[in-house]
Amino acid sequence: MYRYLIVVEKAGRNYSAYAPDLPGCVATGNTREEAEANIRDAIEMHLSGLIEDHASIPEPQASAEYIDIKAPADAVEN
Repeated sequence: MYRYLIVVEKAGRNYSAYAPDLPGCVATGNTREEAEANIRDAIEMHLSGLIEDHASIPEPQASAEYIDIKAPADAVEN
């Protein structure tokens, strides 16, 4: 089993998702949940394609972390 990081972003009126360890593996959806389901399907298809091509499956390496940044004094917070 592999465990890949995915990034889900609000993109206008829908959501987009991608896996940093799998370049070109992207998906969209009308909701966050739909984008997550679609990227899961896209990753499975991507890995199947790699296997069919006798290519190696990339080991997951990406990670994510939130950091706190103090806003500049003149910044407007939302």
